[in-house]
Amino acid sequence: MRNEVTAMVNLQRSNSPIEAVNALKEAIQELVLKALSKTDFFNRAAFYGGTALRIFHGLPRFSEDMDFSLVKPDPTFRLSAYFRSIEEELDSYGFELKFTSKEIRTVSPIQSAFLKGNTEYHLIKFLEPQRPISGVARNSIITIKLEVDVAPPDGATFERRFRLLPSPYSALLYDAPSLFAGKLHALLCRKWAAREKGRDFYDYVWYLQHKIPVNLPHLEERMRQSGDWMKNDKLT
Repeated sequence: MRNEVTAMVNLQRSNSPIEAVNALKEAIQELVLKALSKTDFFNRAAFYGGTALRIFHGLPRFSEDMDFSLVKPDPTFRLSAYFRSIEEELDSYGFELKFTSKEIRTVSPIQSAFLKGNTEYHLIKFLEPQRPISGVARNSIITIKLEVDVAPPDGATFERRFRLLPSPYSALLYDAPSLFAGKLHALLCRKWAAREKGRDFYDYVWYLQHKIPVNLPHLEERMRQSGDWMKNDKLT
């Protein structure tokens, strides 16, 4: 199975250590999705955010985090229940990555976890010999962040999409209009003093270029949940 990962990583034609690391992260992200597809996860949750847009819609920028949302609120859901399935899938492809959970200091509907492993080890293992790895520190850690919203706002609509690499799998994700609603909520309602991100504007332009309509009911529910739309009127 290592050959499939090597093919995925080297398909990116990266010309710098940063690009090589990002290509490796994308391979890991797809293996995480493949592992989750073998469980009941996508009966309960959907993939959304920038990485979903990158993998399933071809957004031309790398996206770090893997964001998921339950289809329906469920306070009993535990992301940690899927750690073993993901780690075993990655191990079968030759990865040495383990989960750490984020310590929860405040009450939050977001559950977070981090997959971590040595960057240099995995680059040497999966890159073609002539590819760049100089400039990567020996103690550098490759990290994939997973987050699940266990109390999602209403109004999202979903679709099931398929991928062929590293082997065929399917995942439930927000459809494009619902993804756009999430991006608009970030642009309109994020506290910019601390969280300004140029990638939000980049993604916004991508949606406009592809003439993606906005799921307004979902955007309204997101804004009501965050306290940014308190009117009785519908968002139009």
